[in-house]
Amino acid sequence: MDACIIIPARYASTRYPGKPLVALTGAKGVARSLIERSVMAGRAASCGQIPIYVATDDDRIADEARRIGADVIMTSDTCRNGTERVAEAVAVAGITADIVVNLQGDAPLTPAHFVTALIDAMRADPDCSMATPFLRCDPETVENLLMDRRAGRVGATTVVADRAGRALYFSKEVIPFTNGRGIVNGKVPVFHHVGVYAYRPAALAAYQAWEPGPLEALEGLEQLRFLENGHPIRMVEVSAPGAVFWELNNPSDVSLIEGYLARMGWD
Repeated sequence: MDACIIIPARYASTRYPGKPLVALTGAKGVARSLIERSVMAGRAASCGQIPIYVATDDDRIADEARRIGADVIMTSDTCRNGTERVAEAVAVAGITADIVVNLQGDAPLTPAHFVTALIDAMRADPDCSMATPFLRCDPETVENLLMDRRAGRVGATTVVADRAGRALYFSKEVIPFTNGRGIVNGKVPVFHHVGVYAYRPAALAAYQAWEPGPLEALEGLEQLRFLENGHPIRMVEVSAPGAVFWELNNPSDVSLIEGYLARMGWD
């Protein structure tokens, strides 16, 4: 296999401890844990053709992942973010895939084509060593982002890119500045960063060798370590007509995600 999917999950989340085990009720009233829904998203993207692993340092998460038939890689409790955990998992398990996908364990609404578009982009460009998707927001999503900030909550991530499709900056603030508006000059200028990454093994090894920089520390965004060390990040634009993308970052996101599951008819 030239690709694999690794879902990093930890119990001791700063903003929401234990969130991988939080139950989310779907359209038919079935409650599934966040980690189960994340694995379901990975399986939908892989179509059984790409290995999927859950990388964790917590036995409770490992037990839940095994309950739903997922392969588990146990990692240390010293990993500071998902990318470090994925890098350690690759080393521990001896994974040799040329493309390693980090499907974050807090994004159960990730459409399958977000992942496949990322893998296709990496396959089409052997010189691309790291890539991640982004999605133009709709006005409803911009309002959700602004509502989080007005309430003092740290929510989803936005990103701005250059004309060549390379990331300029990621932020927990809503960028670019829109003065509270969702539509500017007839379109939405805000792009939501989708929490999926694809790396070549060399990029993961380089990441492990770098210390976190000041921007990563301020924003709490692992991908900024690449930018702070001059490593380009290829942005792959995706779209999802009729769908909504949202991560589980805070307890208040549970009802929001459950509402989206019901809207999209996801069990």
